[in-house]
Amino acid sequence: MKFATPEYLYLLLLIPLAIVIYKYACYRRNRNIKRYGDPELVGKLIPAHSSTRARIIFWISLIALAFMIIALARPRYGKGKTTVTTRGVELVVALDISNSMLADDIYPNRLEKAKRLVKRLAEQLKGNKIALVVFAGDAFVQLPITDDFISIEMFLESISTNLVSRQGTDIAAAINMASRCFTPNEKIGKAIVLITDCENHEGGAEEAAKKASESGKKVFILGIGTAKGGRIPLDDGNFLRDREGQVVVTKLNEEMAMNIAKAGNGMYLHVDNTNDAQKILSDQLDKMNKDETTTEMYTGYNELFMYPATLALILLFDLALIGLLDHKNRKKNN
Repeated sequence: MKFATPEYLYLLLLIPLAIVIYKYACYRRNRNIKRYGDPELVGKLIPAHSSTRARIIFWISLIALAFMIIALARPRYGKGKTTVTTRGVELVVALDISNSMLADDIYPNRLEKAKRLVKRLAEQLKGNKIALVVFAGDAFVQLPITDDFISIEMFLESISTNLVSRQGTDIAAAINMASRCFTPNEKIGKAIVLITDCENHEGGAEEAAKKASESGKKVFILGIGTAKGGRIPLDDGNFLRDREGQVVVTKLNEEMAMNIAKAGNGMYLHVDNTNDAQKILSDQLDKMNKDETTTEMYTGYNELFMYPATLALILLFDLALIGLLDHKNRKKNN
């Protein structure tokens, strides 16, 4: 079983938080009761059903919330599998997610432009295997190598500059991490595609690219940004400033990008507001050695969100019924 929108599952963290708050509220309530006298005696003066119903209402509400969150995550399972044989190459896309990638010199910004480029590239290269690596001051694998386009698209959507806390542009770390993502198949062409502005370069990238090339991998650099540069927007609507109070302008370091691509026996391509870089890269990848790969794929999915959604509605109906009965009892007693 898979989830179409698994990011909603993080909301389940609200469940233990709500339990802690409820337990603390019960503790405060019992402590306050003790101040008035013997708890057993005070308890007889309070309607016996009130505390019990409060607990019932709390737990029903909590379970209903859990079911609603699961429904939002859209659980589903594959209706069937089919074996697909394709011929292609292996491609690892290493995407720069440092703060400079938020610069506005490429519309809508460098990072969003890069993500759209990767999505179009993945659509065009269906049947090939693709992995995603993200990097800034550190690098890590966002998606292991796969030919599942749905997974690629889903993981692309989740990429942001918040994924890596350490800032910088450690291209060497990205290349080394990407090199470990390939399969052992020596017959198939392998390429590393770095999408970066090459700013704040931390050194060692040319050596890492050369090492990757010597092991049979081509290193392509897609430089994103302009020589004129762009500003880095902040959450408050202002722009990032240096220690002197001047607005920081981040610029594409094309010379560095070209040197890394040359060391990696690949090619440097400039990404602008056209699709030229994607077309040229696709042509280059098409010239590489291809090999057959066999993959089991789901032919479709059955959506299951209606089951937790239905259970949530039933529980909410029960809550409404309990509220109605309480109202009738209070009206009767009055």
